[in-house]
Amino acid sequence: MPAIVYVCLLFAYPIVYNVLLSLRQSSVIGLLNNSAGFVGLSNYHTAITNPVLPTVVENTALFVVGSIVFQFGIGFLLALFFSQRFPLSGLLRSLILVPWLLPGVVTGLVLRLMFDPTSGMVNQILSDVGLIHTPIEWLTNTHLALLTVVLANIWIGIPFNMLLLHGGLQDIPKELYEAARVDGAGRARTFWSVTVPVMRPVIAVVLVLGFIYTLKAFDIVIILTGGGPVNSTQLLSTWAYTLSFGNLDFGQGAAIGTIMMLISLVCALAYVRSYRGELRR
Repeated sequence: MPAIVYVCLLFAYPIVYNVLLSLRQSSVIGLLNNSAGFVGLSNYHTAITNPVLPTVVENTALFVVGSIVFQFGIGFLLALFFSQRFPLSGLLRSLILVPWLLPGVVTGLVLRLMFDPTSGMVNQILSDVGLIHTPIEWLTNTHLALLTVVLANIWIGIPFNMLLLHGGLQDIPKELYEAARVDGAGRARTFWSVTVPVMRPVIAVVLVLGFIYTLKAFDIVIILTGGGPVNSTQLLSTWAYTLSFGNLDFGQGAAIGTIMMLISLVCALAYVRSYRGELRR
């Protein structure tokens, strides 16, 4: 059998195992002695009818949409800014990449210290400029915790968006900008008529990858809030972890994980289909 087949099977094994696990009534003892019984789609039904699910889905939607919109928007602005040559541009661009290059655990711990209500830098700065007079409980307030987690994830994801978009901007032929300038197009017109159409495939890749990465975001949420308080920051990824290792219901956790994989797969297939349409046109 060709080596590539073994490689593909190696990558597919965790996915297949997760799907099979979601079809069994799995417990710690059952997994140890391999006696977990087959229950079909029962785990999916139990997870979908769980009263916590609507809150989890709403949190996940707000987290994904809020993160992608601002990560992409700010990343695009930074990519446009760094596409111009100026002193120290390379150094500044490298510094912006630091949050994305650091391990998620390290970044989460740093952000947790920054948002600490008593000794955190965020409250200290807001207090120094006179915007607040009492410490804000960023991570324990049910109304602010999700916003704080979204802001943290935006900060982490901006460098990734900037890096890919900056690379796409460098591949745009300069002749197109010169032709637009000769035709009398201003900056806004040039951006919408030249930059955006040429960058469309890159933009699609950035959005698809951003959606998948944001949907499966886990470490930053677990470290900052653990899904709390009162499930106010519980996402599909953290809920799957809670079901598996908190409630020791590995079947339901695997079911949520499988649902997340299907959502990511649908998004990826939609991108591939639309990209083929672009190539045909």
